[in-house]
Amino acid sequence: MSEVLELVDVSVVRDGRALVDDVSWSVKEGQRWVILGPNGAGKTTLLNIASSYLFPTTGTATILGERLGGVDVFELRPRVGMASIAMADKLPGRQSVLETVLTAAYGMTARWQESYEKVDEERALAFLDRLGMNDLLDRKFGTLSEGERKRTMIARAMMTDPELLLLDEPAAGLDLGGREDLVRRLGRLARDPYAPSMLMVTHHVEEIAPGFTHVLMLRQGQVLAAGPIETELTSRNLSLCFGLPLVVEMNGDRWTAQGLPLS
Repeated sequence: MSEVLELVDVSVVRDGRALVDDVSWSVKEGQRWVILGPNGAGKTTLLNIASSYLFPTTGTATILGERLGGVDVFELRPRVGMASIAMADKLPGRQSVLETVLTAAYGMTARWQESYEKVDEERALAFLDRLGMNDLLDRKFGTLSEGERKRTMIARAMMTDPELLLLDEPAAGLDLGGREDLVRRLGRLARDPYAPSMLMVTHHVEEIAPGFTHVLMLRQGQVLAAGPIETELTSRNLSLCFGLPLVVEMNGDRWTAQGLPLS
């Protein structure tokens, strides 16, 4: 099984502060990783390295067999799908949902003078249907609810048939119904053997969809635990990660966590 991401002794330093500190971590083809940690732990920084939009200060990062610093990132980036709030903020609100997804086929954020082939439209429609957006194709992106925006962004991230899919807090800002609908759809994607390898950042174990196989826990920019989710997502590790006593349990195929009562 080949590696889709390999970080060796990676640090990112800004204004004298290490956002990630001496991180070594590898992701193999077909794995689905969830990245957990408190605010400021370095989760999004790692995702930005994996997307090739951020280079390490020290250490080496190899993405899909290509080492950052020795590859044309504009050729690499179409092989990596990214869905994030930062990306959503760059997209024109006046575009339709279908246009928002279609433009990803050519690495664009907005339509200009490019023309799209029928196969492009068929792919966009298929991903939007898979994410429950086929009734909203003509809606303006800027008028969507938070949950609808998140689902549109995931469809957009899939348009280039990526080998690695990055999801930065896909359930953030959703109400209970929106979260559960998204988790259900992500679970379907995670269990698809033909889907790309996946990395998902979250703060909440309740947002981990069935089908995710591994967990990386970060605290203050360093790796606290990494490995199969069934062995590493423990009450002890989660308590150390978030800095307070927590109990993590699995109910059916979903994880839950809660703090211990005060004595």
